[in-house]
Amino acid sequence: MAEIEVKNLANEIVGKIDLSDEVFKAEFNEPLIWEAIKHYNDSLRAGTASTKVRGEVSGSGKKLWKQKGTGRARIGSVRSPLWRHGGTVHGPKPRDYSYSFPRKKLRGALRSALSAKFSENLVTVVEGLPLESHKTKEFNRILNTFGIGGKVLVIDSTGEKNLLLSLRNLPAVKLVPGNAVNIFDVVNSDALLFSRDAILQVQEALNK
Repeated sequence: MAEIEVKNLANEIVGKIDLSDEVFKAEFNEPLIWEAIKHYNDSLRAGTASTKVRGEVSGSGKKLWKQKGTGRARIGSVRSPLWRHGGTVHGPKPRDYSYSFPRKKLRGALRSALSAKFSENLVTVVEGLPLESHKTKEFNRILNTFGIGGKVLVIDSTGEKNLLLSLRNLPAVKLVPGNAVNIFDVVNSDALLFSRDAILQVQEALNK
């Protein structure tokens, strides 16, 4: 069974917890992770791109010149797709890019991604994140204490107000509750910082 140290905010070990091998020692499955990230990104697409067909662009529908006898190519309308400022053929129209994705595959991808981070020692667990101040430098001090840099995903479900305020100005740090961890955030992060309760919450959800 996987085991990880639990630390306090001074980077001192205060205990250990056992983690499920199914969640934190799963086999790395890159194709499955790719599928899950594609599904996540597609679900965020606005799908509002819209082009005008020949019936929607401005311009008269009158025939520009007679069919025969001018020596010019025959043309029926200034709105023809062949002409500049004419309609667009087979252009994008508003659509929904989201699609259903099997929950079993989504959980498998998340297990695989978490296991990869765990195997690379990029997962840190703290007893809790009760900050004394809401200032950004307070959270920066914590990151420096743990030697964490780059993009950091903080997972905590307590709703601690000082924690939210202290990291909201840090563009490389994102805070999510344990029940909102997604595949994109995990893969896109250089380090994961869990509170003790949050990592157990994530483990319980992925063990179902």
